[in-house]
Amino acid sequence: MTGSLASCPFCQRIDAGDYVGYDRGCVGFEPLNPVTPGHMLFVPRTHVWNAAHAPWITAQVFEVASVFAAASLDDFNLITSGGEAATQTVRHLHVHYVPRREGDGLALPWTGQTKTAAVTS
Repeated sequence: MTGSLASCPFCQRIDAGDYVGYDRGCVGFEPLNPVTPGHMLFVPRTHVWNAAHAPWITAQVFEVASVFAAASLDDFNLITSGGEAATQTVRHLHVHYVPRREGDGLALPWTGQTKTAAVTS
């Protein structure tokens, strides 16, 4: 089973074979702009928009990313986003494995921010 959305850059990479294959229907590859050395993306071979779209597939992707993280022996972040307001730029479920090192200079989006007033509808 491969990516299914012709306009999706991750499906295009999957269809082109530009990845490392993993178990559980997942692939991994380095993002175009890694934020730290060793930054990897883990994505399902099947096009799934985000983590809420298919929770069982999300669990499989996180499992593969977690096994990868355990083998790396680095401190790390595993991150996924769902939707534009949550900083999802590619509408294909992906989990970032971001190795962290003291002084790497990477500030997560919520690091150092002040609390803002609650949003009301």
